[in-house]
Amino acid sequence: MNIDLLKRLCETPGVPGHEDRVRELILSEVEGLFDAIEVDAMGSLLCRRDARGGAKTPSKVMLLCHMDEIGFLVSHVSKEGFVYLQPVGGFDPRNLFSRRVMICTEGGDLKGVMNPGGRPVHIASAEDRKKIPEVHEFFVDTGLGEATKDHVKVGDMVVMDEPFLEMGDKLVSKALDNRVACWLGIEAIRSLGDAAHSAEIHVAFTTQEEVGLRGARTAAYRVQPDIGLGIDTTLACDTPGVPEQDRTTEQGKGFGLHVRDSSFIADKALVAEFDALATEADIPFQRTMLRAGGQDGAAAQQAAAGARAVGIVVGTRYIHTVTEMVDRRDLQAACDILGAYLSRET
Repeated sequence: MNIDLLKRLCETPGVPGHEDRVRELILSEVEGLFDAIEVDAMGSLLCRRDARGGAKTPSKVMLLCHMDEIGFLVSHVSKEGFVYLQPVGGFDPRNLFSRRVMICTEGGDLKGVMNPGGRPVHIASAEDRKKIPEVHEFFVDTGLGEATKDHVKVGDMVVMDEPFLEMGDKLVSKALDNRVACWLGIEAIRSLGDAAHSAEIHVAFTTQEEVGLRGARTAAYRVQPDIGLGIDTTLACDTPGVPEQDRTTEQGKGFGLHVRDSSFIADKALVAEFDALATEADIPFQRTMLRAGGQDGAAAQQAAAGARAVGIVVGTRYIHTVTEMVDRRDLQAACDILGAYLSRET
């Protein structure tokens, strides 16, 4: 398993609208894997692999793998040098206290620390300690004071600054949502080698998913697939304090065959097809549904005249934090089912 690639993907910064570094990394990895590559107006990387044998008019299968991670954009720099932010993506402010961050500027990357405004614990009142600040109340201190204004501009991206970790069977990092999908989009195609496959395969590394599936919409309209596979993470709430019925997935039990969320309902026949294929190939999986949230498969399903769509997902603990955790066995199962599906000659 190419863990080094996943590490590099996760540690490369790229919030919605600022995915260019991630895109360049992917471009360096996919050389020779596709027959055509282009970057669209939204910044998505569209990769096509022509059919190898089969029908004269092959069906189009599209994998949608978003490149962006949740993060922030600089909205203001005070005269004292404190940096204020607007979020791009959904944050729980309880996870933002005392975080190390990186501000990506035109002149280079700056380290910073994030904290909320207000009194620290030693001088806070009992009521102060109960309050959970809103996301907009957090600021970044670069340590540069007034000189911060010479380096940081409104619109610069800010990401969490935490290292990738391997912990037994677990992999921990910020941005596993959704660099997991970028990894799968690369490694699933790499696994095909020179094997024949009847479908025309499109892998779209999309932009701005975390703010409304934006890049996937334009990419899907460009490709107009017959089948859309939304590749993403999903919740794994198999942790203390969560009832069994709310766990979504359990780690170590295989990839998630995603049936429904608030953005789409998967094609019933396609769900059954993946179920049968995984069962036949002895690839562990679990069916998944989410009460809320969305993913790029919905954009493929609704583009132009529409497409049949399903989600292939990897259960992730502590999602939308710097401690996102996946199980490498689930990651391998997702790669295996994608390889098995794409390599078919039917």
